[in-house]
Amino acid sequence: MSTSRRGFLGAAALGAPALALAKPQAPGAGRRPVIISAANGHPYHERGWRALQQGADTLDAAIEVVRGPEEDPDETSVGLGGLPNEEGVVQLDACCMHGPTYRAGSVGALENIVHASKVAKAVMEHTGHVMLAGEGAEKFVHAVGFPKEKLLTEKARKIWLLWKESNSNRDWWGPGVGAPGWTPPDMSPRDRADFQHEHLRRMNVIAADLGIAPGDRPEAIHKVLFPPTGTIHCSVLNQKGEISGITTTSGLAWKIPGRLGDSPIIGAGCYTDPEVGSAGATGNGEENIKIAGAHTIVENMRHGMSPQEAGLDALKRIARFHNNDPVQLRFIGMIFYILRKDGAYAAVTMWGGTEKTPKKFAVHDGTARLENCVALYPGEPTDWPPMTEPKHA
Repeated sequence: MSTSRRGFLGAAALGAPALALAKPQAPGAGRRPVIISAANGHPYHERGWRALQQGADTLDAAIEVVRGPEEDPDETSVGLGGLPNEEGVVQLDACCMHGPTYRAGSVGALENIVHASKVAKAVMEHTGHVMLAGEGAEKFVHAVGFPKEKLLTEKARKIWLLWKESNSNRDWWGPGVGAPGWTPPDMSPRDRADFQHEHLRRMNVIAADLGIAPGDRPEAIHKVLFPPTGTIHCSVLNQKGEISGITTTSGLAWKIPGRLGDSPIIGAGCYTDPEVGSAGATGNGEENIKIAGAHTIVENMRHGMSPQEAGLDALKRIARFHNNDPVQLRFIGMIFYILRKDGAYAAVTMWGGTEKTPKKFAVHDGTARLENCVALYPGEPTDWPPMTEPKHA
């Protein structure tokens, strides 16, 4: 979801998709090589591009992009510095598909290793399996030479403590949106405003007691109230038409220990078919798993859809799973990143963002840049879990 989720654009007619926020067909069609990724990969596209120019494999070039956020302690949704689960433990997920050799690797609930992307590749290269998870995955990576590393930074630890003390009643225990009988929080706009004002005041006091610097408190409070679901996907196509994809994440902040989203799931968080193209996702992993989003998109392209059409169809499937209900859909954020074998590309989003801050993705086809995603609906999603009165009011 977006990092700015203050409400739902009630005036938006959910029955009709919004006008696209980007060109109907992305300008990279027919060009090679191409790199596409989530927006947080943009600072690292030049590194991936240089690797391609030097003859690197497409998967290795993709890892050059995604390892940037993995190594960044300020990127709180991927790798080092990722926000932990509800018990204060950082668990990472990743998967990759290597088009030239039709191989795949995946890792889930991985602890004490920064580069989940490289671990997914190691599973692909050094085992006869596709997926390893939990304690077994950690033992495997140490056996093949990865060092044990601390993932929970002091910054992330203090944000977790702030969540524990002020907002831990808003957790990932059910029921979830879409469950029979689920209803959104019942709170009038005035009650919500009064509650939020007092809650923010109290959170500032707790943040000060935890030693969070004044300048860091707004960011810490925002991450508690609106848990990041960042992740990064990257797909890479080289001049020869070889293509690979990879997705890596620390998952939902404050998640139930052992939770796996779409990022380690081949066919959901990432899917690559060397005869067709590659796709990946960021956002609500549970929703994406239910439609096998990345695989669905690649199959749509196999049957003649453009990257944009294929991605929008996947978003519409998620919407249909919720009966196109605006009350439910406002809690769902999803972006798909799509690269076809001929170089055509697109990124589509459930919610387009605001006019000032539209949802974007990163592209490099000789020039590194950010482009607007194509939106199914206008506006922003709202926060999940939904705001409820805390235990310590």
